[in-house]
Amino acid sequence: MKRALFVSLDGPKGTGKTTLLEAVTQVLRAGNNKVIRLCEKKSDPFRGETMALVNQLVRHPSRELELEVCQRLADSRTWITQHVLPEQPADSIILIDRWYPSDAAFRRLVPFAEILQLNIERNVQVPDLHVGVVTAPDISWARAAARSRGLSSTVMYKLEEQVACTRAFERAVADHGWVLCRNESTVEDATMQVVSQIYGALGRQRCTIGAG
Repeated sequence: MKRALFVSLDGPKGTGKTTLLEAVTQVLRAGNNKVIRLCEKKSDPFRGETMALVNQLVRHPSRELELEVCQRLADSRTWITQHVLPEQPADSIILIDRWYPSDAAFRRLVPFAEILQLNIERNVQVPDLHVGVVTAPDISWARAAARSRGLSSTVMYKLEEQVACTRAFERAVADHGWVLCRNESTVEDATMQVVSQIYGALGRQRCTIGAG
């Protein structure tokens, strides 16, 4: 049975992820693919309550509070898995802006292995392709600072925090075998990196369906 291809794009702030998503969408649609763009934040009905907890965590950091944030985010992804993803056309490519890999960048006190287990236990949909978008921290920091909305981060205010965020995320990419896209050259180059990986995942999916 044919099903949608689910692709997540994650990474630290300022890596050009949103611009890349838009470019990838255009290229895929130009190739007559049906592309659905989702955003974890906009699909999450409990986001307001979770962000209130994140703001509390920033003021009073603790492992217990961070774990509660991770649990709430995982529960939200379960809701999206059950109520949003099944509504998408089976012949589409779903591109989602952020999913559980992003926790590897933004959480500091709870190990990512524990966060991943939380998501697995809650039956959060596993993407067919994880794409981690990164740049050198000084580049992403400068890009974010140049935006009209600035860094727009609740959890990071210093370059040192951006460096730690990037290093933690790159370790998770390597540890879990996600696709690493370095977005430091042109957006066209990064776009073709991601599009190539998506077509490869589509080919693997068809082989699996055919074998079944």
